[in-house]
Amino acid sequence: MSPRSRTDLLLLVAFCGFLFFYGLGAFGLVGADEPRYAQVAREMLERSDWVTPTLLGKPWLEKPPLYYWEAMVSFRAFGVSDRAARLPGAFDAALLVAAIYFFLRRFRPGSEMDGALVAASSAGVVGFAHAAATDMPLAACFSIALLGWYAWYESGRRVHLAAFYVFLALGTLAKGPVAAALSAVIILLFVALQREWRAIARTLWIPGILLYLIVALPWYIAVQLRNPEFLRVFILEHNLARFSANVYHHPQPFWFYLPVFWLAMMPWSLALIAVVWERVRLIWAERMEAFSNSENSWALFLLIWMAVPVLFFSASQSKLPGYILPAVPAGALLVARYIATLRGEARSNDDGGFSKLFAVAHGGVCGALIFVALLAAPLAISHRLVWGKSTFVAAGIALGFAFAIGATLLSRNGLRLMGRVTMFAVVISVAAVIRFAAPVVDATQSARPIAESIPGFSREAVPVALYHVHREPQYGLEFYLNRAAEKYEDGNIPAAAHVLVAAQGSQVEVAKIIAGRRVSYLTSIPAQKLELYWVGKE
Repeated sequence: MSPRSRTDLLLLVAFCGFLFFYGLGAFGLVGADEPRYAQVAREMLERSDWVTPTLLGKPWLEKPPLYYWEAMVSFRAFGVSDRAARLPGAFDAALLVAAIYFFLRRFRPGSEMDGALVAASSAGVVGFAHAAATDMPLAACFSIALLGWYAWYESGRRVHLAAFYVFLALGTLAKGPVAAALSAVIILLFVALQREWRAIARTLWIPGILLYLIVALPWYIAVQLRNPEFLRVFILEHNLARFSANVYHHPQPFWFYLPVFWLAMMPWSLALIAVVWERVRLIWAERMEAFSNSENSWALFLLIWMAVPVLFFSASQSKLPGYILPAVPAGALLVARYIATLRGEARSNDDGGFSKLFAVAHGGVCGALIFVALLAAPLAISHRLVWGKSTFVAAGIALGFAFAIGATLLSRNGLRLMGRVTMFAVVISVAAVIRFAAPVVDATQSARPIAESIPGFSREAVPVALYHVHREPQYGLEFYLNRAAEKYEDGNIPAAAHVLVAAQGSQVEVAKIIAGRRVSYLTSIPAQKLELYWVGKE
């Protein structure tokens, strides 16, 4: 490895270390999924059970175990905490970036740093690297599998095809059969457009299929033997029903993933639009001749890889932003290829004006990213932009960075520095969000401050009950307190003395429900419109 390659690699490690691992515990677990997944992993670890996921002691068969296994290892090494619960996402994001770097270094030398930096700095990757969820494990395994398949397609070396099957199996353990289904569609479309039908038969390599089955199948067999309802719950309810009907109340319009994907690719969204336009125009103009060389075939493969998850999940009746995360690495690789094209044009003075226009626009996008990051705290509170002194200060800082980045990109070596200066803008943005917005998110959306206030009223682990509290704080409290919370609405009122977490202003209603029992006001959580009461025993 040359000194320059070593420097690049160390720089990449430093960037990924900051972007993926910094601030993992800056705010508590949010939403319903993060605390649920973390609690499932904790219970599996406490029972030393690597087969059956459980939530509060009952089988929880929504998802396969890969995230839970990773979180169990993290909990064992670092203790149970929200930071440890998010470590699997950060680790998988780093693994994804490393795979992109070494794939490009082997098959597209000279573009490896660009590809790795673009992927590492994309908003979707950075965001889900900070989430205790199954999305990043799936995206990483799925993407590494497709890189393995294409490495085999170009080189013919079956070690890459073996890697494809192993990581496809891990993707199946991350989120189920969707990994195999999407990869099959992508490969079939690519082979069909390339008219290389023999590649399908060669892909169906018996040792590779056996590798897939050896890695993926044992857990599915074991969990089905222990839980006869698994296939019905997992396949029918949480895969087919989730796709075909809005049973989990996540409805969105068909076009939902277009703006979501555009935001997930920030700050590279303009570059992605430019490269997609360029590729579509070339395909339209040259028809099949557009795929006649290896570079065009690589671009076609990436376009299909990027489009299939977006279109597939757009047809789903249940839509969540993380579903299309597997498409982001393909977008990043397309952008890296486009940057290489711009460098070639700049060297030959061909269409240099367009390169300059792109540089100015990209500087503006980076400035906009910094502007939003600096105002992340007030945006998290009011969900809108409120113009004031701080807003104008943020706008001035962002304009300064936009000008500096644009000027750098317009310099003689600007395109060579594009990945680094963009990464600089992303690092500033992430630091600003963690510094300014994380405390607001923790106070307004996480159950951590509620859970931290409860031990102050009792030295013992008293029961906790809820009244008119949404499921997000409920799951969060159950993780942080490591015990179930009873719901008054369900008629589950603890007979023992307990702490009640209730919606603001509900003291009169509570007094009627538990007439005859002493109710004392403890404190309030105004940021979440909740109040805490002490309810005496019967």
